[in-house]
Amino acid sequence: KVTYEKWESSNRMSLMIMKSSIYVAIRRAIHDSNHSKTYLASVEEQLNGSSKTHASTLIMKILTTRYDGTSGMREHIMMMNDVTSKLKGMEIVISEGFLVHFIMTSLFVLFGPFKINNNTQK
Repeated sequence: KVTYEKWESSNRMSLMIMKSSIYVAIRRAIHDSNHSKTYLASVEEQLNGSSKTHASTLIMKILTTRYDGTSGMREHIMMMNDVTSKLKGMEIVISEGFLVHFIMTSLFVLFGPFKINNNTQK
């Protein structure tokens, strides 16, 4: 009985710490539980779903981003490279050749000679 009471106290304390350290908007999306282990599993499930959505958003950003002409081309390339490294952190690897292809297709028609020069080089 003493062991159960210690466990119950520890469980309550763990739940209080977990719930107080999670942002309120996120906490509402997590299923409430009376056991810290099941609550932690719900948090993990919620985060896995969020990371898949974030990865999908990043992939769509690479596919749909076009060079706007106002910022420099270097900034555009660095932004595309940054998105690729975020995906790499999520264990979604985009090869360098594929990234170069995405960057080249995102440029204006005015950059035709640049594209041709890039395609002729290895």
